[in-house]
Amino acid sequence: MINAMLMNASAPNNLWGEALLTACHVHNRIPSKKLRESPYELWKGRKPNLSYLRVWGCLAFYRVPDPKRTKLGPRALKGVFLGYAENSKAYRVLDLESNVVVESRDVEFFENKFRRDSASVEPCRVTSVDFSNESISAPDFDIGSSSKRPLDEPAANEPRRSQRARKEKSFGPEFIDPQDIVFLVEGDRLNKVTRKIPILFHVQDDPKTYQEAMASRDSAFWNEAVNDEMDSLLINKTWVLVDLPPGSKAIGCKWVFRIKYNTDGSIHTFKARLVPKGFRQKEGVDCFDTYAPVARITSIRVLLALASNYNLHVHQMDVKTAFLNGELDEEVYKEQPEGFVLPGNEGKVCKLQKSLYGLKQAPKQWHEKFDSVVLAHGFSHNSADKCIYSKCTKEYMVIICLYVDDMLIIGTNMKGINETKEYLTSCFQMKDLGEVDTILGIKVKKHSGGFALSQSHYVEKMLKKFEHLDIKEANTPYDASFKLCANEGRAMAQVEYSSAIGSLMYAMGCTRPDIAFAVGKLSRFTSNPSADHWRAIGRVFGYLKRTKDLGLFYSNFPAVLEAFSDASWITSASDNKSTT
Repeated sequence: MINAMLMNASAPNNLWGEALLTACHVHNRIPSKKLRESPYELWKGRKPNLSYLRVWGCLAFYRVPDPKRTKLGPRALKGVFLGYAENSKAYRVLDLESNVVVESRDVEFFENKFRRDSASVEPCRVTSVDFSNESISAPDFDIGSSSKRPLDEPAANEPRRSQRARKEKSFGPEFIDPQDIVFLVEGDRLNKVTRKIPILFHVQDDPKTYQEAMASRDSAFWNEAVNDEMDSLLINKTWVLVDLPPGSKAIGCKWVFRIKYNTDGSIHTFKARLVPKGFRQKEGVDCFDTYAPVARITSIRVLLALASNYNLHVHQMDVKTAFLNGELDEEVYKEQPEGFVLPGNEGKVCKLQKSLYGLKQAPKQWHEKFDSVVLAHGFSHNSADKCIYSKCTKEYMVIICLYVDDMLIIGTNMKGINETKEYLTSCFQMKDLGEVDTILGIKVKKHSGGFALSQSHYVEKMLKKFEHLDIKEANTPYDASFKLCANEGRAMAQVEYSSAIGSLMYAMGCTRPDIAFAVGKLSRFTSNPSADHWRAIGRVFGYLKRTKDLGLFYSNFPAVLEAFSDASWITSASDNKSTT
């Protein structure tokens, strides 16, 4: 059966494992000659549903997940059907462009189409885009010399046996290198090999519910993440079980799952967070003041510049479950977490004693807690930024820069830094990250001459998000010949235009001031963009694509500040104004 499947699909022998799993899946649902029942029916006690079975190795289009899908891009991608997911009702598809095995529930099959066929195919339910277009799909399927037929001939009219005979079947070297196929092996995602692969292993979205996480292929990792979160909550004595007082309402809660990645795109950890549904809180009843400050990006840059100038040590720490340290002033009740309802106490609710992620007042309570702890240790506020703390002694000077739960610790010597780390570790659950490497997506690299700041990984993510714009490399972020005017017609993808401007502004404000003029000019047309404005944005992306490794460099003493300015010579045709 396996050999027949491989030959029918012209598949390389490297895919025999996928064929084997599919053959077992089908065989378990076929009645045996002796018992006249299938193994599935004997085990489950009911007849199997066979309507979802598909021809192995056929052409398939799988739906692009919501976070990856854009208005102007394809809504489905071309692949080859390889089988059925083990722990979910999904299909396994080999993506023809990335050579990655993905799992998806939304798949359109063309069971009489294989790699040897090349008729233009457009899935009617998944997308309105013609996937036979080379610009948005993997290499086209080859046309066999002995089997050409008009494109308008219906595929269903051709007997299937004629496709399986008198034709040499081979994936061919131009299709894929089977050695480059990436498979997701359960229990092996975080080993030394897979950590170095800078791609996503399968395009499935992060689990939306607890049941989905526990039924997924990564259930072992999600289960470990959930248990770690619950351990932190119980150790911190976040709540106590009580009967709900009359007149009070308990807010719901849910599990939020997220895979965190390193700067090179490899997987860092699986994260599970228990989040109350804070949107159900009523202001003045469940919460009052909710504002909490964070360090400004400019403050972080200034501190790194000072560290370069005075040769200071810069280390980084992270607070584990930071918001759990905040103490609540209000009485807040929530339901017991899914998967951890205590038997015999199903009717009880959790009275929160500590803050939780998702509560409206959680950021404020955490900041007040951290503020009181560091001030008690001799630190003082900075007058320009309330999230910058400094401490001076005869032996050292230490500065703490806090952004929610990430912090930089800057000191004149390691003694002051180590003492600060020990004190913070005694007060909170801390993670020592050593010398600074990445802060807020900004890569920080120390050189003998100073600190270099860059956002190459962020730029790559941004280019991937807007790859449908057909971005071409450019030498400058803006073309002086562009005469941009307000759009008098209908707006063109206004929401996505705003998203593009926001993405560019974050890079501009962190490490790429060289795009400031172009971004500032293009941001004026956010409310009603036109095709010309989109072309100008595409040029900015093209410039970043060419110069993604550029950034800021803060040199050692003596540092010389140079600034240049010029006027744009009345580039605004509507009001005859210049931009300096």
